[in-house]
Amino acid sequence: MSSFRPEFIHDIPRHWATQTPQAPCLYESGNVISYGDLWRRIESARDWLAAQGVGEGDRVMVVGENCNEMVVTMFACSTLHAWPIQVNARLSAREIDNIRDHAQPALVLFTGHVSDVAAAHGRRLDAKVTACPVYDEGMTVVRAATAPDRVPAGQAHKVATLIYTSGTTGAPKGVMVPHEGLTHFARISATSRNMGQADVAYGALPMSHIFGIATVLLATLYGGASLFLRPRFDADEVFDALESPGVTILQGVPTMFTRIMAVAQQRERKTYPRLRYLYTGGAPLDPTLKGDVETYFGQPLHHGYGITEYAGSLFITRMEAPRADCSAGYIVEGVEINITDGDGNLLPAGERGQIRVRGPGVMLGYYRNPEQTAEALLPGGWLNTGDLGYLDADGALFISGRSKDLIIRSGFNVYPIEVESVINAFPGVRQSAVVGRNTSDGNEEVVAFIEMQDGVEPDRAKLDAYLRDSLAPYKRPAEVRVIDVIPTTASGKLLKQPLRALLG
Repeated sequence: MSSFRPEFIHDIPRHWATQTPQAPCLYESGNVISYGDLWRRIESARDWLAAQGVGEGDRVMVVGENCNEMVVTMFACSTLHAWPIQVNARLSAREIDNIRDHAQPALVLFTGHVSDVAAAHGRRLDAKVTACPVYDEGMTVVRAATAPDRVPAGQAHKVATLIYTSGTTGAPKGVMVPHEGLTHFARISATSRNMGQADVAYGALPMSHIFGIATVLLATLYGGASLFLRPRFDADEVFDALESPGVTILQGVPTMFTRIMAVAQQRERKTYPRLRYLYTGGAPLDPTLKGDVETYFGQPLHHGYGITEYAGSLFITRMEAPRADCSAGYIVEGVEINITDGDGNLLPAGERGQIRVRGPGVMLGYYRNPEQTAEALLPGGWLNTGDLGYLDADGALFISGRSKDLIIRSGFNVYPIEVESVINAFPGVRQSAVVGRNTSDGNEEVVAFIEMQDGVEPDRAKLDAYLRDSLAPYKRPAEVRVIDVIPTTASGKLLKQPLRALLG
């Protein structure tokens, strides 16, 4: 496997369809799709797309939730050098329409057979049955009224997919993700996890997200392993999947593990001998959650760092040397990093600053958005991630948070993840989210939203005393609000803009 160097993402399933056609690839709703079966479906979908007029440089949008048809369509588009755009069906009608208007796809597909919200979007847009022989009859399609302009061939061959970033305001931002980056990272990820045919990875992270595409789907398939595919995350179902088919690799964003631990408290304690690797990424890791997960499953919770604008993780903790802290681990092969101040000057180890990276996974830009592309892509091939962090003496990366989330209180920097980690360690707290609120004197103050475990009410006096003992005065929340459920994106990241809106 180590000598296999795919050029395009579709080279990965084609390789295993040739090498091990009978090996299981996807587990879905009680059915097993082999690598040979998957490739036959990809070829059939490719022919159907071509018959619809889709060709090199076109865009094909899929509004859906995880299913084999999403996987098949992504690879089928790749064979045609068309760009798949996988959009989570749980986005609003406004968001779906904005992405469609911006991307100008030749076709829009809806995975209505596995997603009621996708079906509703399809009905709203008067979608028709596809009649594609390998798509479920519940899949529907809307065709563009006139053929959209195609991307030039040179660019068309370089981009594997467009991913529209979550939580943006104003014009949508479509990240042009390179084949080179995804295929490079698929090898890095599969190798770092020692993935092979015996492995079964849990696949509920949305295939509309870079984590779901790169780390979950492509790395699993690069390793010749199989994927237990679910339309959406359900913590109860995780435990069922650990028993059958026997998931060996469980990966998700931290909020998914928070939900898993909430369900674990209500279930009979069991052991899962096939489970061998736990991994989280997509957001900073809280030490309380890390400790709870490791205690329950009896093995390390590994961590990594990546962003939509880079195809795959930039840092990963090492399997052979798990960390006791919440570091995102060490830089992966092919990646370079600089920690800088606001002017781009390098900072010494241990100092927090802006994270800038370069490597084969750096996006090729934001589609049809040269202004924002110029802000993110810096001279010398460097990408400004928008994240803050620091490197310790041995090169491990610690994430402090998003630069836009930084709170400046009386001239002091307050990093929300630090305050959240303290709050999350208080008994009864399931998770928290910290945001800044502007004050009349031009300052900022800290506001914390907390989600309690079921049936638990916070002891305000004890919580106040705990925060006084645990945090410097400028880091202490001016207000703590209890909220039923902290909102998250479709991929499970904490969503702070709705919380800021609650502040008025």
